[in-house]
Amino acid sequence: MSHKAGFVNIIGNPNVGKSTLMNAFVGEKLSIITSKAQTTRHRILGIVNGDDFQVILSDTPGIIKPAYELQESMMGFVKSAFEDADILIYMVEIGEESLKDEAFFNKIKNSKIPVLLLLNKIDISNQEQLETQVQLWKEKLPEVEIIPISALKGFQVKLVFDRIIELLPESPPFYPKDQLTDKPERFFINEKIREKILMHYKKEIPYAVEVETESFEESEKIIRIRSVIMVERETQKGIIIGHKGSALKLVGVEARKDLEIFFDKQIHLELYVKVNKNWRSNQNQLKRFGYNQ
Repeated sequence: MSHKAGFVNIIGNPNVGKSTLMNAFVGEKLSIITSKAQTTRHRILGIVNGDDFQVILSDTPGIIKPAYELQESMMGFVKSAFEDADILIYMVEIGEESLKDEAFFNKIKNSKIPVLLLLNKIDISNQEQLETQVQLWKEKLPEVEIIPISALKGFQVKLVFDRIIELLPESPPFYPKDQLTDKPERFFINEKIREKILMHYKKEIPYAVEVETESFEESEKIIRIRSVIMVERETQKGIIIGHKGSALKLVGVEARKDLEIFFDKQIHLELYVKVNKNWRSNQNQLKRFGYNQ
């Protein structure tokens, strides 16, 4: 029996639904999803296996004009997504008319591989607006296949996945058939904690935070985890902890509940907060946290 396999990389502006789509395809919450822009910082692989196919999906950070070293690294992950893709998914939402970086847009326009333009969030539009948007993107990218979807509601998500299978090249699998992602367990612990910080803190705080899991000890009935939340300034440390530790406790409780679902096991989670000055602009620190590789 012939076997298909390939890399399907998802790109687009911040907050257009890239992570929602990938999680819908994979059936697991691998990428964190919040209403804030720049939620995804890394390139995250999600692997979907069938008897005769392996789809390796790649969620990437939203395309922005970088303002500091961390954002430069994030855009490096997007750039790499162009280099190894067998199929490119360019995701836009209703009302969008351009990509925030013209160089990336030109790469899509001149792509030699199949490109699926997914027009997302059609559940919050009407027929007239949808037709106008489809026409606009047809004019901008005449060679691209356009599919209106709602990643959140699941509308046409299966149709897109079936189209991906059709377009995949014949190839043996790249990863073991029981593998779900390329990231280690500690990565997902860090992301679950960071997701709760994005949800509960405002302004600059979530963007000044990085999470590092220092210990992960698994026994038959429980996993004991110790994680450190890094901030850039002392004032941020106080905000993260909150009055008598109440804010940090809320983050810990919510992250623990999600991790118990993710690992299907009881979790004991200890959280600490440390100041790591200007880590977002420090090349050595960025490398340590898995950026700039």
